[in-house]
This record gives sequence, structure tokens and C-alpha cells, in this order.
Amino acid sequence: MVKPPACNGSTLRPGILRTAVLAALAIAGGCAQTAAWKMPWSDTSRDERFKEKYGLTANQRVKEIEAQADAARSEGGKREEAFTAELVRSMLTEHDPRVRIKILDVAGTFETPSALSICRGALEDPDAKVRMAACNAWGKRTGDEAVKLLSHRYQTDTDIDVRLEAVRMLGAVEDQTAIPALARALEDPDPAVQYRAVASLKKVSGRDLGDDVNRWRAWAADPASEPDWSMAETFRKIF
Repeated sequence: MVKPPACNGSTLRPGILRTAVLAALAIAGGCAQTAAWKMPWSDTSRDERFKEKYGLTANQRVKEIEAQADAARSEGGKREEAFTAELVRSMLTEHDPRVRIKILDVAGTFETPSALSICRGALEDPDAKVRMAACNAWGKRTGDEAVKLLSHRYQTDTDIDVRLEAVRMLGAVEDQTAIPALARALEDPDPAVQYRAVASLKKVSGRDLGDDVNRWRAWAADPASEPDWSMAETFRKIF
């Protein structure tokens, strides 16, 4: 009986070796595909396992909060209070500022004591973007408390963007009790704050004295020093 030649590099010709390698790769590839096809879980179940191990992603938490808010609004009453009380706990434990901003935005649409506590507490959040969002929330709520809290935030915050947002929202409340705080902002060493104060004073006072900061300073010191806006506008049209 004749023995076949040994299968080693010294006896196989290059062409035969190449063919054998390609065949082996094809078989391996087919096995890999078969193994993948036989995987016992789907993408959905893999996502579920990820959630169990690592928790929800920020986007998933945001969507969950929105869905829960819709459900609470539809039921109203005690359901709203229970939901916003849960939001307080979430706000205190949430590490992602983006999610805290969403919690704040949602809380701003409810009138429960828990929702108000979130809006107040967010003004002291360690993240400047959250504090800016809190200023915006109070600008939408308006009222005496909004003026008081926004004035305090302008005067005490160390972040210029937060201070600018507080001054802008003092104009959004359109309440004349904000004029003293805005008058102080006219004296701010930062020109950006001064001009933001001018824009807000136009809304709060109902006057338009132009963009001259000094003119607005004079008006804030003595409102009687400037004629009524409509009269001034009439003079400009005549002359």
C-alpha cells in the first residue's frame, strides 16, 4: 500500500497550500456565521441585560421621566404630588446634569410643593447649566418669589452666564418690583450685564430710552426725569 505524502510545508506546493488555507478560512467563517445565527438572545434582551447591570442611560432616564409626567398629569391630584415627591428624590441622587435639567423642566410644569422645592433647590445646583435652567423656570413662573430668587441669584452667583440669565429672566417676569435689582445691574462692572439689564428694564418699565446705560441709570435714580415713552416717541416723529 502506498502512503500519501506527509502534509507539511516541505511537500505541499504553494498553490495547494493556498487553496487549503482559503478553504479553512471559508469553513471557519461559515461556522462563525452559524454560531452567530444560533445566538440565543436578541438585541432587545441584550439591552435589558445592560440595563440590569449598568442602569438606564441618560436619554432613557429622560424618556422615562417624560412618560411618568404625562401619566401623572392625566391622573392629577395625589398622583401629581406622589410623582413630584419622587422627582425630589431623583434630583438629589441624579449625577448627570442633563437629566437634572429635565427633572427641573418637568417640575416647572407642576404646582405641587415638591415641584416648587425642586425649582428653588436647583438655583443652588453645583452645575451652572442647571442653575441657568432654574432661572429660566422662575422667569416662567413669575410673581414676587420669582423676583426675589432671581435677584438673589444675580447678586450672588459666581458664573457670569448664570448672572446674565438671572437678569434676563427678571425682565421676563415683567414685574416692576424687579426694577431695583435691575438698577443695581446697571452698575455692574461687566458691560454685558449692564446691557442685559437695559433690555430687561425696557420690558419691566414699559419704556424705551434707547440703549444708553447712563440714561437708564438717571431714570432709575429719578423716574420722573424722563418723559413718558409715548410722548418722547411723538417728539421724535415731529422733529
